[in-house]
Amino acid sequence: MFMNLTDVFTSEGKDREEIITFGADEVSYIGNTYRILEKSPVHVKCSNVGTGKANVCVKAEFTLGIPCDRCLKEVTVSVPVCFEQEIISPEAGQEADGQEEQSFLQGYELNVEALLNSEILVNMPVKVLCKLDCKGICKQCGHDLNEGDCGCDTFVPDPRMAAIKDIFYANKEV
Repeated sequence: MFMNLTDVFTSEGKDREEIITFGADEVSYIGNTYRILEKSPVHVKCSNVGTGKANVCVKAEFTLGIPCDRCLKEVTVSVPVCFEQEIISPEAGQEADGQEEQSFLQGYELNVEALLNSEILVNMPVKVLCKLDCKGICKQCGHDLNEGDCGCDTFVPDPRMAAIKDIFYANKEV
């Protein structure tokens, strides 16, 4: 999904709007891949804001299937993407020092998909739960504790008492 912005960079006051379909079916985030269940059309508006400068405004919404952080059931999560960013033409970018690299701009072509991918990652939720009181899975057998107790022994001895336990068992005959 490339958008040619030559006319926007060169014409003062020029506005350009496009509706684009996002092509990807999944998103990778911190080593995991999540399915995109639904995606709205991507509204992109580019406006000239000065010589060799343009303002890009993007609006879209995605619905992702992300596993619950406790029980691993898939949860439907809405990720809205709405942002504005100023971009600089390649010619003006060579003159401006200290500007951050614009990896989504190749010549006068705006890579909308790369720009959207980075913004989706920024808007990803930190923690995903299927419900607020999710009990998770059993550490021993992997049973979903939301469906009921599994019967595993959940007793965890206090590690601070290990030294005393060793004293008692040292004098015990076998």
